[in-house]
Amino acid sequence: MNADIAIVGAGIAGASLAAMVGTGATVVLIEAESHPGYHSTGRSAAFWSESYGGPLVQPLTTASRAWLEDKGFLHPRGCIHIADDAGMSALDGLADEMVQARVEHHWLDRAALEAAIPGLRPDFAVGLSEPTCRDIDVGGLHGDFLARARRAGATLLTDAAVGGIARADGEWRIGTRAGDVRARFLVNAAGAWADDIADMAGAARLGITPYRRTIAQLVTDPLAAAAMPLVMDALGRFYFKPEAGGRLWLSPHDETAVVPHDVAAEELDVAIAIDRFEQAVDWRVVRRERAWAGLRSFAPDRLPVYGFDPRLPDFFWFAGQGGFGIQTAPAAAMIGAALLLGETLPEPVAGIDAERYAPARFAL
Repeated sequence: MNADIAIVGAGIAGASLAAMVGTGATVVLIEAESHPGYHSTGRSAAFWSESYGGPLVQPLTTASRAWLEDKGFLHPRGCIHIADDAGMSALDGLADEMVQARVEHHWLDRAALEAAIPGLRPDFAVGLSEPTCRDIDVGGLHGDFLARARRAGATLLTDAAVGGIARADGEWRIGTRAGDVRARFLVNAAGAWADDIADMAGAARLGITPYRRTIAQLVTDPLAAAAMPLVMDALGRFYFKPEAGGRLWLSPHDETAVVPHDVAAEELDVAIAIDRFEQAVDWRVVRRERAWAGLRSFAPDRLPVYGFDPRLPDFFWFAGQGGFGIQTAPAAAMIGAALLLGETLPEPVAGIDAERYAPARFAL
């Protein structure tokens, strides 16, 4: 199969990039699993927060907002960041970042916290509201990107694990379980496997490391109110949010470095999450219904990597999107498509300095 661009990985990164490339080039999406988004995209906590990921990720999140809202993928939620005495410095630092980024926020006193989060223990005396936080329809968004790519003529190969990559006569030759692909440009959107794909292609590894993140679905007493905001601990010890039917999604906000594989929740991480939750609120955990884990992949500086490899011709990095890949997907893909096609950045991302995300920042 021949194409202008071969994209390895059809999760949110690869799918969004293929959609934004559109009819600007012929595209083949190469996905190792039987369906796209299996390892990370499909296991997201499904929220959009301008403060999440830090000040250098925030411009990507903010630039994605209008696109996501216009297409109906964001829904009201709100977020409250809480802190006990140990977390006050972190909460103050977060407030400073919000001021600098012009992210809407409001300080909450104890009475306001009690009204928003019934049963919150007295140790948490102050909070920071982030009212612009939204739930995000991850499945709908990912499916929309795949549909847009398909309508533009992209081909999706599934069950197509890459077995070898070679470069000859000015093109890439990618051997997959579903057949061989030839393309001028090779895009590395392989998430947790990004450095492995780089190895196959002869590029230097960037140190992109996958981390396990755990989420448990609980039934609590009282049941989680549907209108309750996302609650995040300022020290990153836990977060929780309501889900359909009064269920609660709870994470210990863990980041455990792992080799890339099909991760599952560890019982210890679930137990830690529940213990931290019960120290924060006086709710009773009635039962754990299920638990799962996903992979979040970070470059060493925890910023995403978009752009051509500085040493390897026509090898394009689109990886390292951490836990913010979904909420930044539209803006990231606009930047990636423009760089890949040699075009100027479109208006929604024109004010973003794409060089800060270039792989050349790791070159010795």
